[in-house]
Amino acid sequence: MERACRHDPSAPPHPPAGEGWGEGVPTIENPQEERTLTRRCAASSPTSGRGKRSARLDISSHIPSIVAAVITLNLALAAGARAEELLPYNIVGDGIPASLTGSPGDAARGRALVLARTTTCILCHSGPFPETRFQGDLAPDLTGAGNRWSASQLRLRLVDASRFNPETIMPSYYRTDGLVRVGRNFAGKPILSAAEIEDIVAFLATLRD
Repeated sequence: MERACRHDPSAPPHPPAGEGWGEGVPTIENPQEERTLTRRCAASSPTSGRGKRSARLDISSHIPSIVAAVITLNLALAAGARAEELLPYNIVGDGIPASLTGSPGDAARGRALVLARTTTCILCHSGPFPETRFQGDLAPDLTGAGNRWSASQLRLRLVDASRFNPETIMPSYYRTDGLVRVGRNFAGKPILSAAEIEDIVAFLATLRD
């Protein structure tokens, strides 16, 4: 007869120690039956942890916020070394036509900046960079960026991406006002200098299909 795993109110009370349930006295004469019963009870016990599928932690919905936190940390470290005041610029339509520095940037330096994780570009974007591992997939691929956007449009997107999407996680690299959670030591400092903005614009403009 199969023994119940839970307490049966109709079952007789436990015998006193030394009369069947005492020390060294087995309650089941057949050892095989005792092992079978032990396994059955353990599998159905709510506290045993057996017989139940553990919930798998799903972090996919938290990836944007995790990336945003990493971006914030990296950019705080990058901006700490800068004390440059913003140079004036004029927005025309959906871009900034004129160079922030008055001269073209250097595409080679711009490529190095895009691939430097302190600027966070490569954390969200991927592109034609076969030598670089762990490229991002939260933002558009940079392949063909020079075909999709003009230098003027690229410049404004780097200066202040929130003009195109207020909910974007892309930082405004050349803006110091209206920001939140800015450390005291980093207040009033742009993430990138005007020259770095121009270098990145010069490089992205070369990315054509």
